[in-house]
Amino acid sequence: MALFLSLLLILLFPSTNADWPPSPGYWPSSKFRPMSFHKGFTNLWGPSHQSVNHNALTIWLDKTSGSGFKSVRPFRSGYFSASIKVQPGYTAGVITAFYLSNNEAHPGFHDEVDIEFLGTTFGKPYTLQTNVYVRGSGDGKIIGREVKFHLWFDPTQDFHHYAILWTPKEIIFLVDDVPIRRYPRKSAATFPLRPMWVYGSIWDASSWATEDGKYKADYKYQPFVAKYTKFKASGCSAYAPAWCHPVSASPFRSGGLTRQQRRAMRWVQRYHMVYNYCRDPKRNHALTPECRS
Repeated sequence: MALFLSLLLILLFPSTNADWPPSPGYWPSSKFRPMSFHKGFTNLWGPSHQSVNHNALTIWLDKTSGSGFKSVRPFRSGYFSASIKVQPGYTAGVITAFYLSNNEAHPGFHDEVDIEFLGTTFGKPYTLQTNVYVRGSGDGKIIGREVKFHLWFDPTQDFHHYAILWTPKEIIFLVDDVPIRRYPRKSAATFPLRPMWVYGSIWDASSWATEDGKYKADYKYQPFVAKYTKFKASGCSAYAPAWCHPVSASPFRSGGLTRQQRRAMRWVQRYHMVYNYCRDPKRNHALTPECRS
């Protein structure tokens, strides 16, 4: 009888467990094939700080240089992802990134969609920062749209899959197929629409990366290493015909998220989101009108 009552209580009042997200019920990463690094990407800078072995890419930062890579094609929409493992220990000031950008095509007036691991100090978790820049809002006077998370796992212990789904209607950030943030298109002025390339990099951002620059990169812990594998980049390239249909992160061809995916996203945002620019009273929200609508 006691066991029956315990099971009944669990069914009636499910636990608000903050340890692991509920199942999203749909796994978009399984819908896209991985590619070899050399098929889809090329070195951008720091070639001496980059190596490829069995389709796994290792890049590192030391006193002399960091490293970066770039997709060979630009895209106007798509699903872009990689499995990433970052370095444990003291990594303050170091950024490990996977992102979309057209900075080289539009210098000083570019668009960007970021997934960034902000390095940390001993005993503190990495911060995963998602960000969206639109038509130069990352150039000069920065208008970022940062939403930050402390993940429900240790990203230094194993590879986990990080993805950006970008269509003309929305941007969805996913971790291990769990949506963590959805940025819908509310106006053309607040949404990136020009073709972008896929990038990754590791670099020294000591001026701001860790607790607003309080802790800097300390090169006695060099090299700082990041590993990437299972690259995926699927969608409409900038050269695709007009009828190319954007891919989706859900079973719905039109995009959006299922009810189960939205539930998983709300769980992540309730228990693991540590900053949302729309809720920051120090921000000038006249510059981010999407927060009001």
